[in-house]
Amino acid sequence: MNLRQLARGTVDWSRLERVFRTLAERYDREVVRVEFLEVDNWLSTPCVIDDEWFVKIVTRQNAFVHALLTTGRNVGAFSSGTEGFFDRYDTPREMVEHEYEATKRMREIGLNAPRPIEAFEANGLGVLVLEYLPSFETLGDLDDEEVRDLAPELFEMLATLHEHGLAHGDLRAENILYREGELYFIDATRVQDDRISETSAYDLACAMAVLEPRIGARATVRAAATAYDPSRLLSAREFLDFVRLRPDHDFDSTQLRSEVEKVADLGYGR
Repeated sequence: MNLRQLARGTVDWSRLERVFRTLAERYDREVVRVEFLEVDNWLSTPCVIDDEWFVKIVTRQNAFVHALLTTGRNVGAFSSGTEGFFDRYDTPREMVEHEYEATKRMREIGLNAPRPIEAFEANGLGVLVLEYLPSFETLGDLDDEEVRDLAPELFEMLATLHEHGLAHGDLRAENILYREGELYFIDATRVQDDRISETSAYDLACAMAVLEPRIGARATVRAAATAYDPSRLLSAREFLDFVRLRPDHDFDSTQLRSEVEKVADLGYGR
């Protein structure tokens, strides 16, 4: 058992079965077919129902692990000279309701995201139901040329999110999907609504951290400058060392800092 499996824990089959029976009842079906997904996930048990719905099942242990990760991230935020801005969830239901609302809001402002169906609690478990996307690639699956071509679109999507007072909070390659020629955002986490300047700068730093290993620092920052002005890029620069502490980001923060400063000095940017 790897660390992620240990942290995620296991859910008794009887509890899972009750969730699936509840889903069948809610959608007027005698039975449902369940396919569990083998993915690296700390925070839920994901599965597909009838090739139609993507379902996340969240336990109290998942919520506890999220709280630990949130504490660590907030401590790390101090390295960027700011107070922490990540919010924890107290219950599994809060976790799924937040992701439902975040996904709904992203779609309302015109961004691609799986259609949210509902979020509810069953037998003490949080249950999130989303549209199932049957075929997609993550940004990490694409080749470098494809990533280079998509970089301006990624930053434009992120800027749209921020212009509407929203933030993603957990932007990484696994949470950016590519399907039928378009990018999708998934798995937004919870950040404080009144800290949009910090959270948007953090998002932008994460996006640059995702792209730099694939297309280089210069191309990454030039793509970011198509959607963000120099002051926003400089704000994101302050979060690069914080993002570098995350185990799911491996990038050259020194090169990114240098390129951001060059772009700011030259006055490039949106």
